Amino acid sequence: MAHEISIDSLPVDLTDDDAVEAAYRDDLNLVQEKLTRGISVLIECEKQLTVHLFRALRTRFKALPEGRKLRLITGHAQSGSDDMQVNQTLMQRLLQQLQQAVFSGANHEIIVLPHLDILTTTTRSGLSSETREAAALLYENPSALYLGFKDPSFELPKVIESVFALKIPLIGLARDRLASLICQREARKLGADTFNPFALYKYVSGLNAIRLRQILRHFSTRLDYSPSNPRSREDILHEIRQMTLVADVDLPRVNLNEDIGGYEKVKKQITKEILDLLEAKENIEDPAKIRHLEEIIPKGIIFWGPPGTGKTLFAKAIATALDATVTIVSGPELKSKWVGESEENLRRVFAQARKSAPALIVFDELDSFAAARGTYAGSGVEHSMVNQMLSEMDGFRKEEMVFVIGTTNFVESLDSALLRPGRFELSIHISSPREKDREAILKVYEGKFQITLDDEVRDYAVQKTGGYVDDISRMRYSGDHLYAMMRALKREELRRSEDDFSPTCDDIDEALSRSGDKKKKLQKKEEDTIAVHEAGHAILAYVLPHCPNIEKITIATGEEETLGYVMQAVKKNKYITTEEELRDDICVMLGGREAERQLLGKVSVGAYSDLQRANEVVRMMVEELGMSSSLGALTFNEPAQGGASTIGAKRRSVSEETAREIDVEIQKILDFEWIRAKELLDRHRDELNALRNQLLEEKTLGLKDIKEIFDGKEFKVE
Repeated sequence: MAHEISIDSLPVDLTDDDAVEAAYRDDLNLVQEKLTRGISVLIECEKQLTVHLFRALRTRFKALPEGRKLRLITGHAQSGSDDMQVNQTLMQRLLQQLQQAVFSGANHEIIVLPHLDILTTTTRSGLSSETREAAALLYENPSALYLGFKDPSFELPKVIESVFALKIPLIGLARDRLASLICQREARKLGADTFNPFALYKYVSGLNAIRLRQILRHFSTRLDYSPSNPRSREDILHEIRQMTLVADVDLPRVNLNEDIGGYEKVKKQITKEILDLLEAKENIEDPAKIRHLEEIIPKGIIFWGPPGTGKTLFAKAIATALDATVTIVSGPELKSKWVGESEENLRRVFAQARKSAPALIVFDELDSFAAARGTYAGSGVEHSMVNQMLSEMDGFRKEEMVFVIGTTNFVESLDSALLRPGRFELSIHISSPREKDREAILKVYEGKFQITLDDEVRDYAVQKTGGYVDDISRMRYSGDHLYAMMRALKREELRRSEDDFSPTCDDIDEALSRSGDKKKKLQKKEEDTIAVHEAGHAILAYVLPHCPNIEKITIATGEEETLGYVMQAVKKNKYITTEEELRDDICVMLGGREAERQLLGKVSVGAYSDLQRANEVVRMMVEELGMSSSLGALTFNEPAQGGASTIGAKRRSVSEETAREIDVEIQKILDFEWIRAKELLDRHRDELNALRNQLLEEKTLGLKDIKEIFDGKEFKVE
């Protein structure tokens, strides 16, 4: 099997000091070399390691013929101390002992500061008085030589870090050191004659050597592994996984294929780009090939798309496949008004993830602090947070199983520094669910809630959720809406106390009602007005050559805010929109109002949102896109911070004459499209009446129905 090594080649026994030597020998040699040459060194490690690293270095220096003396500054009251020193606080004694060491003038002495991070912690408003005093002392003697220790969870002020010419991070374990940290008796719990240390490494990569030894000793009295009971090895690995978990992390159980319905393209991309590579890595024996594979596995991923589409759920599914922990962090909650605290929050998140690797860190609403520079009018802390995040990501070992996932609704707003190769290099779009996705999602929730939908009812629910939740905001139904609908159906089942509860289409309508009220009962006159209005939109959407095809027309929403709508297909050309397409869209928006005027002789307030949207599109065409015959290529939108103009920005200050010209152009386009809508509806008056009557009878129609009204005639351009 790949990576298997002989158990007889492992050490028979290990003390903690032996383990520290085995894990950090090269780093300790480097520290000794630099200190010998008179270079101050800062070691970043967990507190648990500090005393062992100090002992290892002390032993090294004692072995030198003319070794330097290590002077330990602990802050402890020394034996024979007077009452005044005994009654001092730890901080006061630390400062006093540091002062004595700095001014002692002793040659060949290394001042060891194991509690440097505690001595120099900052307050929320800046440097504390003790930190200022410590900084002054550290710079007082230019020839003083220091060895400092800091925990990754603490921040050192720049003025303190600058004392040290070299910083050495000892965080986690190197993979090639792991075999030398396992005793034979411990390895025999995981294999008979050989065992695979790499299967263990992914669970312990973030531990320090002392913590690893504590965990492994816990299993030394277990029965040895037997091929007749292979489950025992999995049980031990599972226990190790549990023991490496830290607070505020979750170990999810979300199966990518069974618990997430639909989205086959997204699943294939995740499997191809991440999971397949990690599986291949487990079966490769050549260390060089393993390193090459680790170089190309994306460690930073962006999930982007509308709210409620399952971005965090996909992250949990990846974590489940990797047996990884998940830390979900809300972007806005990370930010603090206190100087340095936002960056410290980020450091703490990354430190916890590394300790409980394999791990995923999910930054929800990443754009809340990682927006493109020049577009965020915040306090400036966002820029520091982005830099801190990139610094943490760049500090990962390639073999460490720590992934960072950012979710956002607006990927275009993210800082470009995040999207560079080696950082968030994999971007996956999770769109609103399509028809097949919605059907698959419903089937997943049917099993979860133990509710069976008839094929007809399920199809009705799928079609019903194909449009907009809110016609004004143009938000489409998402997986979250389907989840809420199924929960509402389950509550209805419990209320009715029926053993054979079988939801109907009316139950679906009620469950989708955001207000929780019963479906709205319309007066005949109201229903007729809605049918005329939606028929006007639909006729124009069908006959105008540059409009997307119609998918559904309905007047059966039962919602007070959206009494009816026409749903159109997604445009074939998703990334380019022409002036002809914008003009056809405007004409369709005006069609509902004009249909009411022609068939009813008056217009209703139902056209309010249509008029608002039509005016917004025309304003954008004239002021921002240069689509005006008289104003030409001039643009009038307000430049954003940094000088770049953005679509949708407000109009910049212009002269009264220019403002009048802009208004005239806007009115000209609106009038032209209104006249076009009027002429087309007048030309297709018979079809308009037929569609109105059919809507009143059947409530919901599809493309096939409107085609029959036009005797199959097509109007679209290819």
